Amino acid sequence: MQANPAASVPTHVMWDESMLAYNFGPQHPMSPIRLDLTARLSADFGLFDRDNVSVVAPEVATDDQLLAVHDAEYVAAVHAVSANPNEPDESRGLGTEDDPAFAGMHEASARLAGGTLQAAEALLSSKAVHAVNFGGGMHHAARDKASGFCIYNDCALGIQRLLDGGVQRVLYIDVDAHHGDGTQNIFWNDPRVLTVSIHETGMSLFPGTGFANEIGGPDALGSAVNVAVPPRTGDAAWMRAFHAVVPQLAHAFKPEIIVSQHGCDNHARDILSSVRLSVDAQRQMMLDIAELAREVTDDRWIATGGGGYDIFNVVPRSWSHLVAVVSGQPVPLRAEVPQRWRDYVLERYGQTAPLLMNDDAQLWWRSWEVGYDPNDAVDRTVMATRKEVFPYHGLDPWFD
Repeated sequence: MQANPAASVPTHVMWDESMLAYNFGPQHPMSPIRLDLTARLSADFGLFDRDNVSVVAPEVATDDQLLAVHDAEYVAAVHAVSANPNEPDESRGLGTEDDPAFAGMHEASARLAGGTLQAAEALLSSKAVHAVNFGGGMHHAARDKASGFCIYNDCALGIQRLLDGGVQRVLYIDVDAHHGDGTQNIFWNDPRVLTVSIHETGMSLFPGTGFANEIGGPDALGSAVNVAVPPRTGDAAWMRAFHAVVPQLAHAFKPEIIVSQHGCDNHARDILSSVRLSVDAQRQMMLDIAELAREVTDDRWIATGGGGYDIFNVVPRSWSHLVAVVSGQPVPLRAEVPQRWRDYVLERYGQTAPLLMNDDAQLWWRSWEVGYDPNDAVDRTVMATRKEVFPYHGLDPWFD
């Protein structure tokens, strides 16, 4: 058996228990428990102890750092609501049902952002080649407004730091069930950033955006790519869509670094979307992005978390797979979930945890090369996307 060269790639895992302070309250679906359980499961698999892995505690991003993508008035508003959560600022999305105000909101949000910023710094300084911040992925936050459980957009901050550090082209891949609208809009007119989002259509799911004809600003046409799949899309159709768009654009764009967002709310058990993926498919996309990084970026890759609201069954398994894949040695699909972790989940939360790290899915999909089916809803949305953006990258929507 050949050694896996990725297993020795210096990898930073951005994690500290202080990240659990990002907490909208006990009734909110974005529970910090999901981060705690991910870290515990990763630790029980020995992922944090790998020779090539450094676990790095994120620092709170400074206001100057946040201003790289956020308006000064907005950052000031987050500070104000953080200090006095009894006075929300709903015009900026602070203190709404989606983003309830809480004491310390600024510090908690800026720490998640700091994790992805530090990941970017690590790649720029060559201290790391891979990095993962499963507490990040806050892709809905806009320049001047909180949205969809997201206060500061760590994905955009990390990308902007890479650009400011001299990187010329960044590919952002977002496979969250929800459209990565905040990140797309921040780089809407910047040709150095190619944002690719595969998500449930905005006709049925928040934020109601992300259609094929959203292709970027006048100076960056073709730099925004959206594949809006219908509700109840399963593994085979989703993976067909992924492979019909992402690899082609990655090779044409030739990014220097990939930044990916791995919201796992596209799982069949998730309460906030109607997509029907398995953990098996989520893990496969991680492996596919890892391969793309090796092929087109000299292996430079930053991965983040995102959405995900089945906090006992899905999120810890999916993101432990992410930590394992990013650090170069995937956990086998049919690996048993460590008994120690299952005991903790039962004793602490009264929940029965899954036995295996997979869903035993029959993971197979038709290659796009076998032909376009106009009677298939997913094929139609894929072709709409290819027609909109492929020509801007010198690609033929029918044959590439």
